[in-house]
Amino acid sequence: MAKTADRSCRSLRGLERTASTSRVLNLAALLARNAGNEQHAKYPFFAADALNGAVIVRHRLRGPEYENFERHRFSATKLIIPFARDDLGLGGRSVFVGERYWMDAFEELRGKAPFLERDVAVLEAIDEMPSLDPFLLREHLKRRDFDISPSHFDISGPDLARMQRFVGTEIAKLIELAYRGADGMEGNINRLVEALLVSKSDERLEPLRLTLRLEKENYQEGVFAWKGFLYYKWVLNSLWGQLKEVFAELGRVRVTAAVDAISRSELENTRNRLRGKLERQVRLVRTQLQVYDEVFAQLTASGNALAFRDFLLKSPDMFLSLGEGCGLISHIATYWRYQFPVGRPLTIGSADQLLDMLQDFDASLGQDESATPFSPPSNALAI
Repeated sequence: MAKTADRSCRSLRGLERTASTSRVLNLAALLARNAGNEQHAKYPFFAADALNGAVIVRHRLRGPEYENFERHRFSATKLIIPFARDDLGLGGRSVFVGERYWMDAFEELRGKAPFLERDVAVLEAIDEMPSLDPFLLREHLKRRDFDISPSHFDISGPDLARMQRFVGTEIAKLIELAYRGADGMEGNINRLVEALLVSKSDERLEPLRLTLRLEKENYQEGVFAWKGFLYYKWVLNSLWGQLKEVFAELGRVRVTAAVDAISRSELENTRNRLRGKLERQVRLVRTQLQVYDEVFAQLTASGNALAFRDFLLKSPDMFLSLGEGCGLISHIATYWRYQFPVGRPLTIGSADQLLDMLQDFDASLGQDESATPFSPPSNALAI
C-alpha cells in the first residue's frame, strides 16, 4: 500500500464533489450527501465501514505498475482509503484489485470487520466492468445479488445539472401527455425532470407511472432503465464533438523523438485498426439508441405505452451492452483530451508512449472478429 499520488487521481481534493462518473466512484462524497438517509446506511456498499468512505478509480496502468499483475492488462481498479474523508487532498492508502498479494493489503485496509468474502466479491465484480458509471454498475451488482441502496449510484451534481437540461428537451412531449389537464404541471417540466432523475420516489410522478402503465412493483425498475437510456444518450450526445476531434487528431500526433521504420509501421497499423474498431463501437451504440428512440416515439406520437413499458422491462441485455459501449467510448475520448489538451501541440515524447496508449484503446475495444449482430446505418459517424 502506498500514499496515492498517481495521475489517475491527479488531485483527490478535486474529487470531493464528484459522486459517480465512468472512471470514479466516490463513496466518501455519497456518504456525506446521504447523511441521515436510513436506506443508505442500512444497505451499504461494503460490509466494512472503513471501505464505505473509499474512492474507487478505474486506473490506467503505467510503467512498473504492469509488473504487479500476473496477467497483462492495461487498466485496473484502484481502491483508495482517504486519510480524512472530509479532506481528500490529504491523500490516502491504496491497493489495486487483483495485484499480487492484494488480499493482505486489502485486509489491513478494511480492518477486522465481518463478511470479508462479501467485500472481496463486490470489488472483484467491479473489476470486471469496463466502466464505473452508476447505471451500469448498479445493474451489474444487482445481477450478482448484492443488496446495495440505490443512493450509492447517483451521478455527480454537475453532471446531473447538465443532464437535466438535456432530458428536459427529450421528454417534454411525454410530460405533456402524462400531465395534460393537471393544473400548472405542463409548464413545470424542470421540476418533473428533477423528480425523475433523483433516486427517491416522488408522488408528483404518479401520472407518469399511470401513463407508462407500470404496476408499482415494476415502476422503480422501469424508471431506472429509462433513466439509464436517457443517461447514455446524454453521455453520447456530449461526446460526439470530442470523438470527431479524436478521429481528426489520431493521424496527426507527432512523436518528437526519432522513430524507426518498424515502430512507424506498427503505429500506422494500430491507428488504422483502432479507427475501424472505434467506428464499429459508435455504430453499435447508436443503433441501440435508435431502438429506444423508436419505441419512445411510439409512446409520445401514438400513445403506445405498452410497447415502451415492455421495452424498459425486457431489455437488460441491451442496457448492459449500451453501458459498456458508452464507457469504452467515454474513456477513449476523455483520456485522449487529457493527454492532448486543447491549444497545445499534438506531440508526444516517444513512439513507445504513443503505441502504449493506442494499444490500450485497441485492446479495450475487443477483437476484430467480434462483429455486431446487425447492419449499422451507413451514416453512423455523421456526427
